[in-house]
Amino acid sequence: MQTNFSAAQLSDPHVAESEKILRKCVHCGFCTATCPTYVTLGNELDSPRGRIYLIKDMLENGRPADKEIVTHIDRCLSCLACMTTCPSGVNYMHLVDHARAHIQETYKRPLLDRLKRAMLAFVLPYPNRFRAALKFAGLGRPFIGLFEKLPALKPVAAMLKLAPPAIPPASPMASPATHAGKGARRGRVAILTGCAQSVLDPAINEATISLLTRLGVEVVVPEGEGCCGALVHHMGREGQALASARQNVDVWTRAIEQGGLDAIIITASGCGTTIKDYGFMLRLDPAYAEKAARVSALAKDVTEYLAALDLPEPVRKPGTVVAYHSACSMQHGQKITRQPKELLAKAGFVVREPREGHLCCGSAGTYNILQPDISAKLRDRKVKNIEATGASVVATGNIGCITQITSAAKLPVVHTIKLLDWAYGGPKPEGVSERVLAAAE
Repeated sequence: MQTNFSAAQLSDPHVAESEKILRKCVHCGFCTATCPTYVTLGNELDSPRGRIYLIKDMLENGRPADKEIVTHIDRCLSCLACMTTCPSGVNYMHLVDHARAHIQETYKRPLLDRLKRAMLAFVLPYPNRFRAALKFAGLGRPFIGLFEKLPALKPVAAMLKLAPPAIPPASPMASPATHAGKGARRGRVAILTGCAQSVLDPAINEATISLLTRLGVEVVVPEGEGCCGALVHHMGREGQALASARQNVDVWTRAIEQGGLDAIIITASGCGTTIKDYGFMLRLDPAYAEKAARVSALAKDVTEYLAALDLPEPVRKPGTVVAYHSACSMQHGQKITRQPKELLAKAGFVVREPREGHLCCGSAGTYNILQPDISAKLRDRKVKNIEATGASVVATGNIGCITQITSAAKLPVVHTIKLLDWAYGGPKPEGVSERVLAAAE
């Protein structure tokens, strides 16, 4: 794609990076076939190619974002399916991230939109605030029908519908500690506690720590780490996202210096995609560039790490039929496609892949709150394909997908690590009943 940026514009490193990305696009349109919003809405401007034209026009002309570009950029899920499809290597992720930051800086949203985004940024990345908000959600449930009738309040209805009826207690394993591996030591890793996941399903990290320590891996829960920054990063709140990144880089750098780390284990693939990008996000910060690159290189999804170990034979082979849903941040963001399925198969599960596995379920961080109508269409399409597999349980590696699919599916939806932990001697995952298992066997 030909670009016409001035020398002055290209002196801005963010613009210069976006210009390189834009030049790689050859207008082929392959991305449109795998873009969930284009497939759903049929509007060229709601495809990666259409958004690229809008972003190019905005950046080249050095103008503030307007309502049209904000509408179409807001509809982007950042699922990154376009990057998997693109034959030219266009880094759409970095381009749309720049566009969102530009929107945040130059566009004044309507008041209600500003308020809901500010609330999400204030609450979701902080476990104590998020837990308190979920406790109050019950008071609003009787008004869901009313909120859904008012366009401006649809996101509130979406939040209330996604809120679980009960909140698990905080896990003691989320507290800073070192969990020794059993038997011969096979490695030392840190684990991301996370924000939303630690509130919605703390048992995910409990299962991870339990399995890793049984395999001889020492697991460190460092003091001081927080949200990875993905939630606010995707809303264009770059300052808040980079502050979170720097905080975690400092924490994990201390852990590296105090005993070394073989990996930083991530159990939410949405977080993994962002942490693996810390090196790029902080590339212009001389105090953090090198440290951030080292952290990004150590970041591993838990299945990515387990696949590199020589695992023993499982304690039990359930034979359960599992529909594996590959989160977008897993398959498109991190290019992890083979390892989770192979681990499940080796552990004795019968793995089935739903049709249209490349399409997003509609969760995408806060997307199912901010764009509830499109999100619901994608969720229902995903659930239909999952249930058509005839599986007894759904496995996936991202808390957002678990919450989204659970809101409509008849099947239990659990994190992949819980099934692996069960096969290797841990407890049966909560929500997977004996009746369901018997039906599968």
